[in-house]
Amino acid sequence: MTKQQELILHIAANLGRLARWAFEEKPYRIKQFLNETVDFVSQLEDLPKSQRFIPTYNAFIEQFNDLKRSKKIDEYWAEDMLTWANILTHRAKLA
Repeated sequence: MTKQQELILHIAANLGRLARWAFEEKPYRIKQFLNETVDFVSQLEDLPKSQRFIPTYNAFIEQFNDLKRSKKIDEYWAEDMLTWANILTHRAKLA
């Protein structure tokens, strides 16, 4: 497994956790895992990505940036996090 794939899977796992903390209304845990996920995304940003993965990466970054700035952490926010967790888990092999 490449470093890129490993980071993508870490991000995906954290997105799943973020969804869970949103459903359980635990803002402290959300802040903690958002910060960790931002760190993983930052590390991934500097690594090369395959042409097949770049469209997924760009779409994820755009929506993730919107989600992390959102003041409304609700079930729709959590569902978006879960959707991206699923997408990234399946697309990690393309990285």
